[in-house]
Amino acid sequence: MALLEKWREMAYNDAADKDKLQALWASYFKEEKDIYAQLLKQPDEVVRGTVRDLAEKYHVSLMTMTGFLDGINDSLKEANPIEEMEEDTEVNLGFDKALLYKNMVAAEADWLYELEEWKDIFDEETRKALYKEQKVSGTVVKDAKIYPNDPCPCGSGKKYKKCCGKK
Repeated sequence: MALLEKWREMAYNDAADKDKLQALWASYFKEEKDIYAQLLKQPDEVVRGTVRDLAEKYHVSLMTMTGFLDGINDSLKEANPIEEMEEDTEVNLGFDKALLYKNMVAAEADWLYELEEWKDIFDEETRKALYKEQKVSGTVVKDAKIYPNDPCPCGSGKKYKKCCGKK
């Protein structure tokens, strides 16, 4: 069984004891925050190694590193083969800074996008712009409703019901 499959079975198991699951996620989020804090200190350095090597480097379990790689994969410049990843699979952590920040916002992970290390990467104005850009991208905007007696939006000068609304 691939590592990612094991991680997902463990972390997203509906049949698992709720307290154990909650403890797993609490521990994971703390370790995830620590890894990101270290990565953001040198954001232009592409960290590479096997899954096992990275787990040892960041002092986390193999499963925690697997979960981390699953979470960061969409923010990487070069995606890792997470679906078939094993302990000795070579992976990289070369992330796109703006994309990572926006993905953290999208995940509503304020403990990550509010890390102090972001202040050395983006000024406050840029962080606010990235935050707003991400929030707006998820907002659905509906067109104004056109009523039968409104002027037709095609510009004919006729009422909508007598023009394009007739079709």
